[in-house]
Amino acid sequence: MTYGYIRVSSREQNLERQRIAMERSGVPERFVYADMQSGKDFDRPAYRRLVRRLKPQDTLVIKSIDRLGRNYEEILEQWRLLTKEKGVAVTVLDMPLLDTRRDRDLTGTLIADIVLQLLSYVAQTEREFIRQRQAEGIAAAKARGVRFGRRPLEPPPELAAVRAAWLAGTVSARGAAKRLGVSRQTFARWMQKAARAEK
Repeated sequence: MTYGYIRVSSREQNLERQRIAMERSGVPERFVYADMQSGKDFDRPAYRRLVRRLKPQDTLVIKSIDRLGRNYEEILEQWRLLTKEKGVAVTVLDMPLLDTRRDRDLTGTLIADIVLQLLSYVAQTEREFIRQRQAEGIAAAKARGVRFGRRPLEPPPELAAVRAAWLAGTVSARGAAKRLGVSRQTFARWMQKAARAEK
């Protein structure tokens, strides 16, 4: 049997390009397993179901090695599990050298192992670069004054009257927050801001 595995990192990304590649390679649609999850590890539901189903002499088709995963050591371990332990042939469409259906002699195996290690290293390095660029982008945006997270809640017009009652001791902080329909933390933050403004 021939199976396909496709993956994107999030639900905002599209699997269509990989689905087309599977179709062109002759993988029946019902035998294509898809995950919308990061490639940082192999704890993915569709991938785990697929591995349980694979039997010796089956073939697994993937579009590129980074669709399998982006963790160098885990890619190598999964490749060993699939090809050595389960006896499955693996073919990587974007890299014909990684096709274990042919060239099973010593030279072919050596070349496949070298290419696999190189591509696995590239996949993990790219993931680390993406994370680094994200961190640098966030830091640069913060330096420009861009704020992240939810916008602070604007104080309602009745805050002044509720604050006066709170300062007079006729209402507790909890009661004041309840009147305003906010949490105690939000009320406390507004009180601190008001106190700073009066200094």
